[in-house]
Amino acid sequence: MSLVTTSNIEMTSAAQVLRNSIVWDNHGCMPVMRPHNTSFLPQLQRYRVAGVDAVMLNIGFGDMGIEEHIRTLASIRHWLKLRQSEYVLITSVDDIELAHQTGRLAVGFDIEGGNAIADQPSLLQLYYDLGVRWMLLAYNNSNRIGGGCQDDDGGLTSFGREVITEMERVGMIVCCSHTGHRTAREVLEVATKPVIFSHSNPSALHPHPRNIPDDLILGCAATGGVVGINGIGSFLGTNDNTSKTFARHIDHVVQLVGPQHVAIGLDYVFDTQELDDYVAKMAHTFPPELGYEKGVRLVAPEQLEEVVEILLSWGYSKGDLGSILGGNLMRLARTVWK
Repeated sequence: MSLVTTSNIEMTSAAQVLRNSIVWDNHGCMPVMRPHNTSFLPQLQRYRVAGVDAVMLNIGFGDMGIEEHIRTLASIRHWLKLRQSEYVLITSVDDIELAHQTGRLAVGFDIEGGNAIADQPSLLQLYYDLGVRWMLLAYNNSNRIGGGCQDDDGGLTSFGREVITEMERVGMIVCCSHTGHRTAREVLEVATKPVIFSHSNPSALHPHPRNIPDDLILGCAATGGVVGINGIGSFLGTNDNTSKTFARHIDHVVQLVGPQHVAIGLDYVFDTQELDDYVAKMAHTFPPELGYEKGVRLVAPEQLEEVVEILLSWGYSKGDLGSILGGNLMRLARTVWK
């Protein structure tokens, strides 16, 4: 029996759903390997044109160190603060409501991998105070916190448990995207607050180390968390970025755990040349045999209306879609953020 509510008897357009919902993309990628480069930041307006109210921007990933994360964070925050008529820096859930009401874009930040704190969990409070609202624990490769999804996964370390405790204390959401499956299972066992997979897809639809099996989706939901569906073609299928395939990944998770545990995490990369160059340079992290290649196709923010249109045609209600588009993340923010 479907877990989707199908009581939307009245005709509803996708545009109306987007307009009436708080729409939150939980992971976007501006250039982060050149901290002083703000040339791509005006493209953030593409989110607003597409109906997005809030976005979390990546400020670093993988092997990048503390200085690189802080420099990127400072650069983006400075640019946004000079444009307060267009943007709202997220400090609370109320800021997202305000952005929705005033036609601005609310912007917060995320970190992809625990290298951002090195051996110093106290940095988590600093990052949180500067707007970072979630951090994933490992980025493909293993680190001092735990295993990466494309590496030998020895499980969650004692240091990793200390990091989770501190993240929960400061109000930062624990994320297990890019993390090894054994480590993720152990995180789900020890976490006392909702855990997310901010941008991960079901491996039941497309096998890939970056995707996650159904037991992790079920375990995530059991914590009260959400799975954010990723828009990178290599994880949706064979470099497939069609709206219908993206909708299928949403629907798989909904049928498994319900619409209250699904979100959007497009992982859209604005500077595709930077992405191509980095993938070529870091072939040990992005091996071609796993589908990493130049010219990867991405689900763009502008496709959200078409995705909603497809889900409406499949019987999704306005309420279900409002939850998926942003309501579920608003609930988590109210639950976890301090």
